[in-house]
Amino acid sequence: MGEGEEGIELKFRIYDGTDMGHSTYASSTTVATLKQKLVAEWPQDKTTTPKAINDVKLIHAGKILEDNRTLADSRITIGDLPAGVITMHVVVQPPATKKKTVIGSNILSSLYLSQWMLLWTKMRSICER
Repeated sequence: MGEGEEGIELKFRIYDGTDMGHSTYASSTTVATLKQKLVAEWPQDKTTTPKAINDVKLIHAGKILEDNRTLADSRITIGDLPAGVITMHVVVQPPATKKKTVIGSNILSSLYLSQWMLLWTKMRSICER
């Protein structure tokens, strides 16, 4: 982090509820840089594993973050959390196959939708507490 630059404490929650990448990041860190770190440190025992940063979507406050934006640009702030740690949700989008078929496309869409539904259910249960 640069001198006088505010650090933002983040952790990343993947589809099965596991947290990873807990650290303090500079507000000038880009979303693409965070994704590179996540892909490099992804737990090898998981059934779904991203191969590249394009396979990963980062979600904060219900919005998918853009790769070319920084944490500051994305308005990631500490807020009113007691511990001061911000949890971002990570969704892995399966890579598209070279030859798309209607059946294959529907299966990929179903997998992607099931990850979103799981994430939505977890976020909803957290908000209801």
